[in-house]
Order: sequence, then structure tokens, then C-alpha cells
Amino acid sequence: MLNTLVLTKLIINMPANEVFEAIVSPDKIGNFWFSSSSERWEKGKRILLRYEEYNAKGVITVLEMENNQKIVFSWGEEHGEGTVVTITLTELGSGTIIEVRESGLNEEDPDVVAKMMQQKEGWVYTLTCLKAYVENGINNLRASLIH
Repeated sequence: MLNTLVLTKLIINMPANEVFEAIVSPDKIGNFWFSSSSERWEKGKRILLRYEEYNAKGVITVLEMENNQKIVFSWGEEHGEGTVVTITLTELGSGTIIEVRESGLNEEDPDVVAKMMQQKEGWVYTLTCLKAYVENGINNLRASLIH
């Protein structure tokens, strides 16, 4: 049986509260990930995320939230392929280990391995852009990944 968990980890040399805020704030998320977020992420909210460069949008549902520690959301339901993403933040000295776990890809899908690889690639890229933004203020990397 295939384990359809996609796991990505990175150390960001900033406190967890700054990393957390970059993700949940609609004023900051456009500096490294989506071009816009309809509102601040909070438990129970449905958030509209946009990628203006790709003329794309999607909705996430925030399932769980622990300030500066954990964010759990679901996405992709509108395409019939919903997954659950768990982001955990663990402070380590003056930095933060960010871990992203995405689960729920269909094991029976003949393209599941390719989809897992694509999700892994996306998370590595997103976390790299997040690191560049919160550590150095670099905000022009997002939306540069070409598929």
C-alpha cells in the first residue's frame, strides 16, 4: 500500500510568530505564496486564495489553528481531489522548523506518484519563498515556478 503523505521541512531563521504571521496575514501572504488572500486565516473560515499570474483561484477551509504553532486546512475539494495540509512550527534557538504534511491523495489514482511529486515540488518552492521573504524581505520570487 502506498503512503500518500507528502512531507516537507525547512529551517527558517526567524521566530515562529513571524513565520506564522506571514502565512495567515492577507497583507503578507502575497509576498511569497498566493497573490492574495480574502481575509486573515482563522479556524472555521473559508478563505479565497488567488494566483493572479495564473488566472487561478481556490478555497481553503481552516480546520485548526494554534497561534504560532499549527495551521491545518483542507483544499482542492472543488476539483474533487481534496487534501488536508498540516503546517507545524517549532522554535529551535532563534529559528523555526516549519513542517508541511499533506495527506489525502487518492491511492487508487494511477497518477498519484506524479501528483505527490508535484505537491512536494510546490511545497519546497513555497517554503523557500517564505524563507527568503521573512529572513531577507525578498518578495519577488513567488509565481516563478514553471510547470
